Amino acid sequence: MTVPGLHEHARERVPYLGAEEFEAAVARLFAEPGHLVFGEESADAAATRFAEALVGAVGDGDATDDEVVVAHGTVTALHVSRVAGVEAFPLWRSLGLPSYVVLSDRTVEVVSRIV
Repeated sequence: MTVPGLHEHARERVPYLGAEEFEAAVARLFAEPGHLVFGEESADAAATRFAEALVGAVGDGDATDDEVVVAHGTVTALHVSRVAGVEAFPLWRSLGLPSYVVLSDRTVEVVSRIV
């Protein structure tokens, strides 16, 4: 099912940026989460929207079944940084295509560049 609010950080009106410029813009987004510095929403706004949609989609985490959510790298890094206490930008940079993050009550595992 598709759940509203689980989409990527809103940056539909941002023109194409080269790899270096794009990475610098994302770094600034993570460095200044409360300010609108890249795209149409701040990092804090994107993280809040994503977390609320996630609770709506999978509940409060008390379920006994495993849950799988497919999302984009920036909002994934924002969310994981907040719930697991890891730095968002290095996490974002480590995500290959495809990647996944496993969250449990005790651990965070990032698996990148799955073949």
